[in-house]
Amino acid sequence: MGIVAGLDSSPDFTRIVVCDGDTGAVLRQGYAPHPVEGPDSGGRPSDVDPQAWLLSLGEAAGGGLLEGVQAIGVSSQQNALVPLDAQGNTVRPAMVGGDKRAQVAAADLIDALGGREAWAQAVGCVPQAAQPVTKLRWLAKAEPDAALRTAVLMQAHDWLVWQLLGRPVRRTTDRGGASGTGYWSAATGGYRSDLVELALGHQAMLPEVIGPSDAAGTTPEGLLISAGTGETMAAALGLGLGMGDAVVSLGASGSVMAVHPEALVDQSGMITSLADATGMHLPVVTTLNAVRTLRGTAELLGLPDLESLSDLAMKSTPGSHGLVMLPYLEGERTPNLPHTAGTLAGLRRESMKAEHLARAAFEGMLCGLGDALDVLRGRGVEVRRIFLLGAAAELPAVQAAAPSLFGAQVVVPQPADYAAIGAARQAAWALGVKNGTLDPRTPPAWQGAAAQVLEPGEDLAVGQAVRQQYVSVREQTHPGAFRV
Repeated sequence: MGIVAGLDSSPDFTRIVVCDGDTGAVLRQGYAPHPVEGPDSGGRPSDVDPQAWLLSLGEAAGGGLLEGVQAIGVSSQQNALVPLDAQGNTVRPAMVGGDKRAQVAAADLIDALGGREAWAQAVGCVPQAAQPVTKLRWLAKAEPDAALRTAVLMQAHDWLVWQLLGRPVRRTTDRGGASGTGYWSAATGGYRSDLVELALGHQAMLPEVIGPSDAAGTTPEGLLISAGTGETMAAALGLGLGMGDAVVSLGASGSVMAVHPEALVDQSGMITSLADATGMHLPVVTTLNAVRTLRGTAELLGLPDLESLSDLAMKSTPGSHGLVMLPYLEGERTPNLPHTAGTLAGLRRESMKAEHLARAAFEGMLCGLGDALDVLRGRGVEVRRIFLLGAAAELPAVQAAAPSLFGAQVVVPQPADYAAIGAARQAAWALGVKNGTLDPRTPPAWQGAAAQVLEPGEDLAVGQAVRQQYVSVREQTHPGAFRV
């Protein structure tokens, strides 16, 4: 198969991995931070000049890193909207991340189509501030001149692939990236251009959605460029996820996603129906409170870091002596309680110790993510194995409680840029299909991620009792809020 590369352009840096196309072994790596502020960012954290991504890419690829590489895949941050004019120039800086300016626009769009259910039916998700469709609505209202000049819509990985190919007439994307826009349906596999018009006020050209193993093109130097995809989908490909696998991601907020053979339409809007980078689907359920629950508890207890909180929690026992924390510190999405606050229940004289509060914070965070898992399980998604991602996954208190609370085997992969590895695997797939050595329906079989495997074992019954204690408090405090 030769040598392939994967490029991950995250919000802050570009990482490139060069891999053996047969085994996936990482041969060499390059890294470069994005420039702090692009020439046209205007100083706003949600605005980035896409040229900054190219500058970072060039630096990361320096020193002959790509020498001998035959194909490259591109993964990039999701939800970055790059609006272009008819000549292919940016009409304004790219809008990235969870853009708070667009929160009112999200509510406007939900009302304009007739509510949350209408959006769930149309494209498998309800507009949120981060999504490109919502940013288009904001653009039309706040910068009408720029909106009028917008003729082409791209996302970050589409734009990077297009630049690497020399800005050809044909512009492409993949199912994974398209499924996060808010104007492409994973269920039907087609764009909803009427929703673009609803948001932007007029039609715009959209990239062609190509298949998972298709090539976007070849550079003049003969380098094959694969379809590219969003970071979430690339990381799933890099981890080697398959049927029966789920990922629980521990950031400030949390997310749960799993591999499923079909798109899930969820009337409540709790499930975001994304497509993956292999032809399958990635239903995602998010919680607003994950590691922020731990950080808040550490501050309350006067502890310097999460490691200290974990050490303290390990002095307690499962169930935290009856102390239960509903960790809805920022309101919550799962269940849908946007204006609520957190709850601490079960206060008795014997439970009022720092170690029990510390343990309750870990159990509350994990039980909240267990609720998100139950949303997927309730829709028939099989969950046999759970990959636990994020720095907090390394904490002993998380590893001690997660398998029994989730009721499944938990896998903690060694830290690596799985999005870049997934992009390289996609490149190897496209190259193999082109050369006639790989099936276009099956990605190359690469060695799995090195990982720690944790089993619920004899703790399963205890963990499920703790989970039930949490569910009882949640139902008493917010009756009927959570329906699977």
